[in-house]
Amino acid sequence: MQIAIDGPSGAGKSTLAKALAREFRFLYVDTGAMYRAVGLYMRNRGIDPLDRPAVLDALPAVSVELKYEEDGQHILLCGEDVSRQIRENEISRYASDVSKIPEVRTFLTEKQKRIAETCDVVMDGRDIGTVVLPSAELKIFLSASPETRARRRAEELAEKGQTVSVEQVLEEMRQRDEADRTRDIAPAIPAEDAIPVDNSRMSVPETVCLIRGILIGKGLLKP
Repeated sequence: MQIAIDGPSGAGKSTLAKALAREFRFLYVDTGAMYRAVGLYMRNRGIDPLDRPAVLDALPAVSVELKYEEDGQHILLCGEDVSRQIRENEISRYASDVSKIPEVRTFLTEKQKRIAETCDVVMDGRDIGTVVLPSAELKIFLSASPETRARRRAEELAEKGQTVSVEQVLEEMRQRDEADRTRDIAPAIPAEDAIPVDNSRMSVPETVCLIRGILIGKGLLKP
């Protein structure tokens, strides 16, 4: 089975996807982490993520892999575990910018599709239901109010030792939302058959319970 979860930054996609993967014993795939890894590679080498020729020149040397351990998914960039580095606030912009480049999307989408062909997966991102897994049995478009998303993101960064104001996160989030929603290649919009879920006032367990009910209602899960 394939479960696709799309939505804007800070909506809680990764948290929900991880919870669902644990609940149903599926493999969790964080596609956003893969784009962040490519963005980190470009940042570390002083490459402007909007300089398409420069990014394409560097892309053949980029190796992005997922590794699964007891504490969850780890992202490897050219063999190095960069799971913490890719969560730096600056890398959000790099990830958004490189994701606008068709060749980068093709490069990572092929990897994501191969993973989904091997096992039951919960995959989250911004174009999973529309591009990566268009035949997924369940597609969720997860959202929350901008203020809620900014607060969650600021709290997440604080836990990682990065002090960023909610106002700053909110402004950066709005800019990224607009860029993701209006890009020419795979814009971050809901699939036609996606089920919208606003979790602004819902806890993770409540959201998992809702998704379970949807799966049961679709006949994909036994009560």
